[in-house]
Amino acid sequence: MVAYVPVRWVAPVLYGVVLVGGLYSAAAGLGDGPGVVGWRTAGFVGAVGALFGLEAVASRRTGPSRPSPSSRAAVLAARCVLIGAVVVLDSSGLSQVLFVLVPFTAYFAFGRGVALALGALCVAGLLTAYVLTAPGWYREQERVADLLMLSVGLVLAVSMAAVAVGEQRARIEVEAYAARVAELSAATERNRLARDIHDSLGHHLTAMSVQLEMAAEFQSLDPDAARRALEEARGSVRLALADVRQSVRALRDEATRPSLAAALAGLARDGTAARPRVRVEVSGDEGAYGGAELTTLYRAAQEAVTNARRHAEASEVVVVVRLDGGAARLEVIDDGRGFVPDSASGGVGLVGMRERVQLVAGSVDVESGPGAGTRVTVTVPRGTPSDTGGEAVA
Repeated sequence: MVAYVPVRWVAPVLYGVVLVGGLYSAAAGLGDGPGVVGWRTAGFVGAVGALFGLEAVASRRTGPSRPSPSSRAAVLAARCVLIGAVVVLDSSGLSQVLFVLVPFTAYFAFGRGVALALGALCVAGLLTAYVLTAPGWYREQERVADLLMLSVGLVLAVSMAAVAVGEQRARIEVEAYAARVAELSAATERNRLARDIHDSLGHHLTAMSVQLEMAAEFQSLDPDAARRALEEARGSVRLALADVRQSVRALRDEATRPSLAAALAGLARDGTAARPRVRVEVSGDEGAYGGAELTTLYRAAQEAVTNARRHAEASEVVVVVRLDGGAARLEVIDDGRGFVPDSASGGVGLVGMRERVQLVAGSVDVESGPGAGTRVTVTVPRGTPSDTGGEAVA
């Protein structure tokens, strides 16, 4: 449980004022007790010193965890006893102001209810003392003024404690909120990096795997085809390295504005020696869309083409992008073997695609069936053209 810390300087300041006032009153003979060297003054000084020591001990025991209720109650009881001793031994009468510390410190230790109850007990205690020791006290202006001033002081003390506790509570909540935001930001960044690794490096590694398999199969049957496959594998390696460099530049906020048409053309050229053949059609003005939207479209096309190359056994893939109106529309159509979309909805690639598209308020629709090919449709609303958020497309 959270521990609220009393305002450190309030109690020592009051103790110091009471000590100076009591000593001055005793030295000048203003009170009704003995002088500076008398036992009453010595006891008064000792009781005030004990209060200073109690505050020092209580400050050291305040830590990140809340002290036990018995410990807090013991400190409060000791404070009340010592304040009572100071009031009895003080010859100036100034020490009655220390009663305000009882509800003030109790507010931090036990809350508002206990503080209000103790404040009421302080007023009731002084009133009882007047009734028992000073008949007709209500006709004496000084005693009535002392009672009223104590009441006002108690109200101000409780109010000050409430403000301090509220400020500490707000600071704790802000710190907890900041920690939660940092945690969510880290999780978001981890998810983004996971999507980028899957969409970028995963695509190129898939292409390299297909190309190297072709080179191995045709090494003896068709050396020229094997050589072309190896060249394309090297090209895929270069593209993968370029993607890594681009991602590093994006992390350093050095990304340039993406070119979707050029990136999709490079996607179509990647693996031309292997099936399927990729055909790209792009229409509309890229300048009307921000970097985040264009990157999302490219990554979605990259994932769909990678899936077609890896799983669909398609002979052709058509990538169509329309950048007209208030939304961009991407369609990736292959003539492969198809699948049941519901059974694959949990795949890492489709999940990452949906997460990425949702970040720009878009939608993903997958149409497929056994032997019927696959159509992936991504719709992305137009954002801010000046936004180059995220990594560049290629």
